[in-house]
Amino acid sequence: MALVIKDRVLETCTSPGTGTVTLLGATTGYQAFSAAIGNANTTYYTIADQAGGSNWEVGLGTYTATGNTLTRTTVLASSNAGALVNFSSGTQSVFCTYPS
Repeated sequence: MALVIKDRVLETCTSPGTGTVTLLGATTGYQAFSAAIGNANTTYYTIADQAGGSNWEVGLGTYTATGNTLTRTTVLASSNAGALVNFSSGTQSVFCTYPS
């Protein structure tokens, strides 16, 4: 398992709660986690509400090809006082980032 950081990696998901995120495919013009990050590798990620909501989370996660998922391993910062955010409705953007 390697740490992989790539540019222009962006997918969507819907309502992952506080658990593993099932990715729904790359947004037009961007790379998918499957192509850019690769199976069993870790990356820095951001999850944020698309509809202008106030929910967001930055962390370290592990991508798994089976099921096209991102496991939220370590939260580095979030709108929930640094804890996992419970995304309960709507569509979220999930993308690679480099945390500050």
